Parts: sequence; C-alpha cells; structure tokens
Amino acid sequence: MEKRKLEINEENVRLDKFIMNSISDLSRTLIQEYIKEGHVLVNGKIKKASYKIKMNDAIEITIPDNKEMDVLPEDIPLDIVYEDQDVIVVNKPSGMIVHPSVGIYSGTLVNALLYHCKDLSGINGVNRPGIVHRIDKETSGLLMVAKNDKAHKSLSEQLKEHSVTRRYVALVHGVIPHVHGKVNAPIGRDVNDRQKMAVTKNNSKEAITNFTVLERYDDMSLIECRLETGRTHQIRVHMSYIGYPVYGDPKYGKKKDDQSHGQFLHAKKLGFIHPTTGEYLEFECPLPDYFQAKLDELKGE
Repeated sequence: MEKRKLEINEENVRLDKFIMNSISDLSRTLIQEYIKEGHVLVNGKIKKASYKIKMNDAIEITIPDNKEMDVLPEDIPLDIVYEDQDVIVVNKPSGMIVHPSVGIYSGTLVNALLYHCKDLSGINGVNRPGIVHRIDKETSGLLMVAKNDKAHKSLSEQLKEHSVTRRYVALVHGVIPHVHGKVNAPIGRDVNDRQKMAVTKNNSKEAITNFTVLERYDDMSLIECRLETGRTHQIRVHMSYIGYPVYGDPKYGKKKDDQSHGQFLHAKKLGFIHPTTGEYLEFECPLPDYFQAKLDELKGE
C-alpha cells in the first residue's frame, strides 16, 4: 500500500482530473474507482470525483496493493547479463512491459522474473516485485532488479542520488550540428492527450537530458543520452521538443517511420555500487539486431 500527498498548484479543477494530471501511472478509470472506494481524501474527508479543488486543499491518495493472485510466474525467456544473491541485471527486449498494471497481468518482465527466481524484493508491492526502475515498453536495454529488500533500498537510494550510471543510445531524425547538447525543460502530462507527456509548465517536474552526437547520417543522428532526472518518456519528449524526434517512436515521432519495433532507443550502459560488496559494477549490452541493421543501412553497408 502506497500513500501519496499531492501539491495543489491550480484550483477549480475536478478532483479526478487533477489527480490524473498529477500522477502519470494511473488511468482515469482507476482514479475514479479509488475515489469511489474512499482511497482519496481531501482535507481528511471523502469527496466525489466532481469535487472542485481549492488552493489550500490537502489531497492524499492511498494506492492499494494488487492481489497476489493477479501476477503469476510465466516461462518467458530472459536475457540475464548478471546475477548473484542480491541483484539481477536484465537486457529487456523492445515490446516487453516491465510490470503488470490494470488490465495487463501477463507477458511482463515481472512474470518472467517470478518464474526465474523465487526471491525478489517486496518493497514495491506484489505487482512490482524486485523492480527498482523502469524503461518504456518499446525501449530495449539494461534494467537492474533487486532480489531482497536490502538490495532494493540500496539501489533506490543510488537512483535518488543520481549516482547510477545510465547511458541510452537513440537514433533521431535530423542532423544535429553540435557535438554536445543539454535540454532543461519541465515535463508533465499532455493536456490534450493524457496518454502522452509534454514539455509544459502545468503540473510538471524538472527534467534534464544531456546528449552527445556519436554519428551523423544524411538526415539522421545517432546520439548517446545521459539523464539527470528520470521522467516518463523523458528522452522521447525532449528530443521531439527540440526538433529531433526519436526514429520509430509511435507517440512522439514521425508517422512515416517504421514503427514495427517502436522507438529506436536502447539503454546501453548501466553501472551501480553493489548493495553488499560495495564494489562498482558496470554493464553494457549491444544494440538489438534491428537497430544495428538500420544503422548499417544508413551507412550504406
């Protein structure tokens, strides 16, 4: 069970709409269900979804754990890069969702992990065992998973302190003229399409992306990204915002792209301090075959 307190930065907005704009990982249907079941309190009292919020309101939402029976082990192949008694590092393929959510209970990385090993940390509840951080469904690459609560706390703390090494490689439209770039633009829910994020001042959080151009092609660039923050869809939103959308991105890219693999975005490098030994570990994984094939095509090979 997780409790969240929401900051009020606007008023005269419906309670359900405000929560929807503030918490990106909850659907409108689920929010309305939580309100109806009394999991949302305004100034300590239950209100209707249509209640119009005021600037001095105190809103607290309790997110109940999913029932354990919802998430079952499944024999799904895993590309395990490293494993010991505390952590697992997995190379997640494009197209795989990290953890179950409303309406999605199978085929996720969590289902595969539950089959692979019985000992995963329980800090994030029954639908996210072991999950310390996420990458998008269509993004491929490295993820660290905690096998016990001690490891989970250590890795989560490192993420909060921004001491984890994470490097992403992306193929973007356009020829970026400079070698290095930094995008510092707040990200929040897109007011016109709640399935998307956007650079906005409304209900947004600080977001900073650093990038380096690795290679230039006729009309595209290959870049490496380093994140100072970890907002939903951050690289995809930021690169689209500055005019260099990620190739193949079905949400923020160009419709004419080959979208059969989703965005060409790969979490290539991951480094962290081991929770028990204190040793710094760093891992790299190669680009997926379809990604490398596209680069070879652009090079004329």
